[in-house]
Amino acid sequence: MGNIKLSHAFQLEPDNNRLANFCGECDQHLRQIEQRLNVEISNRGNHFEITGYEIAVKAATAVIKQLFIATEHEQVTPKKIHLAMQDSTIDQLLTPDLETTETLQVMIKTKQGIIKGRGANQQDYLKKIQSHDINFGIGPAGTGKTYLAVACAVDALQSEKIRRIILVRPAVEAGEKLGFLPGDLAQKVDPYLRPLYDALYEMLGFERVEKLIERKVIEVAPLAFMRGRTLNDSFIILDEAQNTTTEQIKMFLTRIGFGSTAVVTGDITQIDLPHEKMSGLKHVLNVLNEVEGVSFTTFNVRDVVRHPLVQRIVAAYELYEQQHPKL
Repeated sequence: MGNIKLSHAFQLEPDNNRLANFCGECDQHLRQIEQRLNVEISNRGNHFEITGYEIAVKAATAVIKQLFIATEHEQVTPKKIHLAMQDSTIDQLLTPDLETTETLQVMIKTKQGIIKGRGANQQDYLKKIQSHDINFGIGPAGTGKTYLAVACAVDALQSEKIRRIILVRPAVEAGEKLGFLPGDLAQKVDPYLRPLYDALYEMLGFERVEKLIERKVIEVAPLAFMRGRTLNDSFIILDEAQNTTTEQIKMFLTRIGFGSTAVVTGDITQIDLPHEKMSGLKHVLNVLNEVEGVSFTTFNVRDVVRHPLVQRIVAAYELYEQQHPKL
């Protein structure tokens, strides 16, 4: 069924301004959809025809209609086109009961607007964070693991479910690289937490984040500073967890107190530990796999929401590593 080539014609609302916004300069937005979904799109005014394999034609039609709705209130950009196509797998785009699907989605309100998961894995990740005390998000760069965790933390803080947000990272480079940076260990690890800061600034605004850091409502700390603490009523994010040792990740997980949620993120394909040390994140996948109250979400190349080229780079590396396994 999905391998049959066909053409599908339909019409959009005859509004020239919205059509120009949707199609883009020299129809660049249409070409972007064509390239991604491997279809051909022709149009004259508000009359569109899509040609290609059946399932791709249906997906392209769904994306076009979805994006055209957005033109009523916002400017369509290549980034929005990419994210709209990333928003769902083809199967989800073809879900007949779109209204029901929408109501089941987790949506987080922030200063910059509503944040929701793009695709099944991101939605599953958000749901698990809301229903489990300890959560693992594992997958390649650009899949939204850290960004969505920060969004959940901000939401929990704003709704007063927790009293503070704690951002943690292992200081793997403490031996040499960090030694060239000024300040104490907390200041040295600070640059490596920049993705977490950037997400907070985007969701809360620079001034509010700085005030919350001053009041210790948001705390940034190297993993080494967690030893001996018990963290109650907190939302704790451990980023770059692939660079923890087995002892470190056990220490971190046993810091969790009452009323707290922990999210551990990492990419087990990018481990910077010395070869003789096993990654704590890889180890924990086997140890806690069936422990009640702990959730795991595994992202893949299809979940990458950065520039489309990032998706292809991740896929190329995965293929190369499969064909050239390490000895």
